[in-house]
Amino acid sequence: MANSEVDPRSPQRRAKDEHIAAEPQMAPLQLPPDAPLSPMETHLGRNRRQPVAVAGVVENGLVRPLDPAVKLPERSRVIIVASGQCELDSGHS
Repeated sequence: MANSEVDPRSPQRRAKDEHIAAEPQMAPLQLPPDAPLSPMETHLGRNRRQPVAVAGVVENGLVRPLDPAVKLPERSRVIIVASGQCELDSGHS
């Protein structure tokens, strides 16, 4: 069945996608028959830090975790999700 939807990709992106799709598939892992099963999350968690959700409160413009036992490493990357109305100061860049 033909797809009548217009392809929004640029010609460069379309060529890149076609190139990636044409690459040979990776061979399956050679595991022994008695290897234990593990979920994909276990495999992915070996090489990267897992995200953590922490409740906090804003005081004087700074976010403070509610749990005093939470210690974040210096220069940690964080995502702040706020409830209620937020004011964005467009004067800063």
